[in-house]
Amino acid sequence: MRKSWWKVVTVVLLVYVITGGLLMEVPRLNILNETIRALYFHVPMWFGMIIMLVVSMVYSVKYLRSSNALYDTIALEFANVGIVFGIFGILTGMFWAQFAWGAWWSGDPKQNASAIGLLIYLAYFVLRGSLEDREQRARIAAVYNIFAFAALIPLLFILPRLTDSLHPGNGGNPGFNAYDLDNRMRRVFYTAVIGWSLLGVWIASVRVRIRRIESSLEL
Repeated sequence: MRKSWWKVVTVVLLVYVITGGLLMEVPRLNILNETIRALYFHVPMWFGMIIMLVVSMVYSVKYLRSSNALYDTIALEFANVGIVFGIFGILTGMFWAQFAWGAWWSGDPKQNASAIGLLIYLAYFVLRGSLEDREQRARIAAVYNIFAFAALIPLLFILPRLTDSLHPGNGGNPGFNAYDLDNRMRRVFYTAVIGWSLLGVWIASVRVRIRRIESSLEL
């Protein structure tokens, strides 16, 4: 029971986020209106993605230092969950963009950089699938994973700020903190960041256990 308390916390937080995110009142801002609720899903999922990919990158480094197969498995599964979060982040962002910008995909630098970043990580999985030797696959994938993360950070957080962009917080546009967000929105938003991140850790942990069971059955 002691080990599962955080899972109960995760469920409670996400129930609060989904209920509050869909039902609580939000500020009536020009153009945004109800679409500001995407803040509870789009942004926290990107936070979750970055956290998952940071963990993945750290365990890739640990694998290169120790050659422990468990570290490679952890790196793989956290990357898996991180990419799923990234895909949902792009989809929820497209939903918001349709109402705020008038198009699902406008070629905005932030959108393009996000898509390129996900493609770089999808290549990580293609690379793993193309190598049969376990040790060689783990080592090459670990090196690629480190460089993929190093490429993702400037793509998401630096390059869009250097060009014209419609995205909040980029290209001279104010971020959401500059808007009239009331305390209720902030409570749901910060809870969403924690809740979605914990869900990602939960899913990745379960997948790591499944991988270890499959490996033990193969022996």
